[in-house]
Amino acid sequence: MAKKNDLDPETEALIAWCTDVEGFLVAGGATRDQAQTHIEEQIEWFTDLFFDGLTPEEAAKEALA
Repeated sequence: MAKKNDLDPETEALIAWCTDVEGFLVAGGATRDQAQTHIEEQIEWFTDLFFDGLTPEEAAKEALA
């Protein structure tokens, strides 16, 4: 796996965004493991939401809907 310093700024931003989404999923009732697994399994969908400009909170609401 690439070191964090090897990641481009866009990838770093996506990872940070997903981490924020995870927090909102946990706040919505998921366990941390459930949130992480869901993000990993649906990473393409979450990536689309990131590039569509949704906030982490909006993305979590979409995921919990």
